Formats: sequence, C-alpha cells, structure tokens
Amino acid sequence: MELFLNEDVIKLLIAAGLGALIGLEREYHSKSAGLRTMMLISLGATLFTVISTKLGNDTGRIAANIVTGIGFIGGGIIFRENNRVVGITTAATAWATAALGMCVGIGFYHIALVASGLVLVVLYVLLPIQNMIKRRNQLRNYRIVCKFQQKTLKNYEMLFRDLGLDAKRGIQSRVGNTITGTWIVQGSEREHEKLTKILLNDKEVIEFDF
Repeated sequence: MELFLNEDVIKLLIAAGLGALIGLEREYHSKSAGLRTMMLISLGATLFTVISTKLGNDTGRIAANIVTGIGFIGGGIIFRENNRVVGITTAATAWATAALGMCVGIGFYHIALVASGLVLVVLYVLLPIQNMIKRRNQLRNYRIVCKFQQKTLKNYEMLFRDLGLDAKRGIQSRVGNTITGTWIVQGSEREHEKLTKILLNDKEVIEFDF
C-alpha cells in the first residue's frame, strides 16, 4: 500500500489521467495520435522529469531534450494530404501534453490541472467556432482543364467574381487543344458548393479538382 502512496507513483497516475482526458478527444475524432499516444507522452514526460530530479541532473537540460523528442513525434504526426497540411493540431496537442507531464513531474499540480482544462477548452469548445469560420470563409485550390479557346480561363475568373469568390490565379498551361488553369479561391462554403455544381455541369470542362 505504501508503494501506491508514494508521491512519484501518484505523479505517474495523475499524468496518465490528464493524458487520457486529452487523448479521448483526439481518439473520438479519429486522429493519428489518440488515447494511448497522449497517455504515453504525458507519462514519459513525467517519468523523465522525476528521474532527472532523483539523479540531481540539470532539469533544464532534461526538459530541453523532452521538447526535442516531442518534436520528432510531432514530425511524424504532421503530413500532407490533397494539397493541404493535416495533423498540426494533434502535434500541438502532443507538445502541450508533454508540457503537462513535465509540470506533474516537478510537482506543479495546480498549473498542470489549469493547463489541462485550457487544452480541453481549445479542443472541445473552440471546435464549433472554428467550423463556423470555415463555413463562412475557406480556401480551396481549383484546377480546371478545358478545351482551349480565347478568354476561356478569364470566363471562369468572371464566374468566381459573380459568385462572390476571391480568386488568385496560379499556374496556367496549354497542352495541344487543352488548357489548364489553377486558382486559390476564397469564400463561403455555400458559394464553393455552387461553383462545384456549375463546373460539374459545364460541358466545356474536361476535368477539374479542388
């Protein structure tokens, strides 16, 4: 019983609990780093911190090495998918979870608890606000391939403007009788959907993606 009342063991249990709370949110949203990963990150950071204090080593140097190690994990979480970068929020969550574990490891329980609450607020409470902003204003990369005609691509740029979308021209190229245009288009989700329907029904469009 005395073993389980040991302060260091209690630190590990607290770290596992905080990591689980954060990991549950990531797991629920099917992220690459979920429940087990966040628990292990929190536990590992706490354990390294506890060991460094027991050995009397420079805790600042240990903390710097923990941050470096989390950087490698974060690099594996972030990846590129369909012209966009995903996993940044999960990588940042892993970074924050490691910091929470370090707080627990040196006995700053109140800071760890408050910070855990703030992390959960960011992940749970701010998500609907983020989604609302995305619905009202989002960026999409469009690539349209169609038969070459004079001012063909300019006609599509006029279509963007008519729908209230802000388009920035990208690379445009012609191969034989076809011409390809790319744009970074910004606007509401509703207007993007209208544009997609128009392009799907446009007989002049050979292919397009976004």
